Amino acid sequence: MTLAIFVVIIVVAICCALLKHRRTSKMLYAMAAIGFLAVGCGPIPTWLLDRLQSGYETTPTIAWQDSNAIVVLGAGTDRIEGVITPGVFSYPRITVAAELYNDCRKTGNDCKIVISGGDAARHGASEAAVYRDVFVRLGVDVSAVLVEPESMNTWQNAQFTSELLARHDVARIVLVSSAIHMRRSELYFAHFGVKATPVRSDYLHGMMSVLPLSYNFFVTDFALHEYLGIARYHLYNRLGWNPARQMPGQA
Repeated sequence: MTLAIFVVIIVVAICCALLKHRRTSKMLYAMAAIGFLAVGCGPIPTWLLDRLQSGYETTPTIAWQDSNAIVVLGAGTDRIEGVITPGVFSYPRITVAAELYNDCRKTGNDCKIVISGGDAARHGASEAAVYRDVFVRLGVDVSAVLVEPESMNTWQNAQFTSELLARHDVARIVLVSSAIHMRRSELYFAHFGVKATPVRSDYLHGMMSVLPLSYNFFVTDFALHEYLGIARYHLYNRLGWNPARQMPGQA
């Protein structure tokens, strides 16, 4: 996404030069060069990520209740030699959720893991089903794992999981996802009446460098995707395109 923007700017600059708009062309070339360095050398991704992940640096203390649900958002799957496995970015989420489950079980209260994610990659199995098998291998009782295997994006994660949670009497809901994904996830879940305690798994940083790094373009694209998702939510609310917002506990 980010590199495509710079390519478009350069193409426009070339067109301006061909049309003899030299001042505009030079300005666009300068914008592309400065933007390329600001992203590749780290300042822009660092700023974007710091703002997006602010407040999720530390793990909150969870006050477990009589009944608890640890909601894990899917992060893709991979097909490796015919075997469908969790995506590379899913393992931090699985690890953190398993740790939370073990902490919850120590209190003697009822603890469930809820996995939300369909087969967006079209590998033949939903993220929820693939992750469930991993949790079971990690020692989580299969009866303690609930799956939501239909959602194809974060909005549907929130919508379909809220419906699943409404069918269970859950006093405490913990939401597990990447720090970069958490602000948008909380926003969407709150829209569907789910008040959750956020616990981040992985946490991304921009890397300051003298030379541009492909990593910085990679994480900038991730950050922009999240900002666009948040902006789209607010725009749709203004246009009345989102379903009516629910309050926590509302059926």
